[in-house]
Amino acid sequence: MRRPRILDLSLSVIALFSLVFTSLAWADSSDDIKKKLNQSLNGIEIASVVPATSNGLYEVQTTAGEILYVSGDAQFIFTGDMLQVTPRGVVNVTEATRSKQRVDAIAAVPEKQLITYPAKGETKAEISVFTDIDCGYCRKLHSEMAELNDLGITVHYFAFPRSGPNTPSFYKYVSVWCSDDRNSAMNVAKAGQAPDSKTCENPVEQQYALGHQLGVTGTPAIVLQDGSMIRGYVPAKRLAEGLGIK
Repeated sequence: MRRPRILDLSLSVIALFSLVFTSLAWADSSDDIKKKLNQSLNGIEIASVVPATSNGLYEVQTTAGEILYVSGDAQFIFTGDMLQVTPRGVVNVTEATRSKQRVDAIAAVPEKQLITYPAKGETKAEISVFTDIDCGYCRKLHSEMAELNDLGITVHYFAFPRSGPNTPSFYKYVSVWCSDDRNSAMNVAKAGQAPDSKTCENPVEQQYALGHQLGVTGTPAIVLQDGSMIRGYVPAKRLAEGLGIK
């Protein structure tokens, strides 16, 4: 059996270890736990608290998208992935929550803010790709765009310039997004040519931040309709097969 993956903790989560929880009284409900944590965890805002799969634990989501677990008496906090042993094997409960987060977050982004390559004919699947214009494997995936579309796959591009805001890759994406024909400008940029320099009000930085919130650490990051994430390049035909498309 594959060993569970140990996640890198963000600075805000690491800060939890330095807090003293003795001031937290027994919590009788999710609302009580949320109130206590919001009062006690400096700088970390709790978005939701719900009963976890495991008896006696609650699943906590922060406004930054982090997932934690807290004991029913609000005295102990656990970080990392929760794995559940089932008759069919080990299930990553935390990743299931992350998938739902991705579905909800992606659905909340207006399609007009994306650069979309629609399927030709019947749409059999849609994928959301966090992409960097200068990423070699992103360019390789883009070179198969026509094949993806012919296979019935619609591709929605989200901006994720890995070098961050105010860098050449960031400004290239801004130029593409601000172009009159975004798809043509993206084709030019993905071919390694510099797009015409343009600027306008754009969602590039917001999409970059969204990627971090949803667990994107590299590109391309392909989010499927069920919220699961494929980290890295996958050939068009293999991607289609994984989506049940023949």
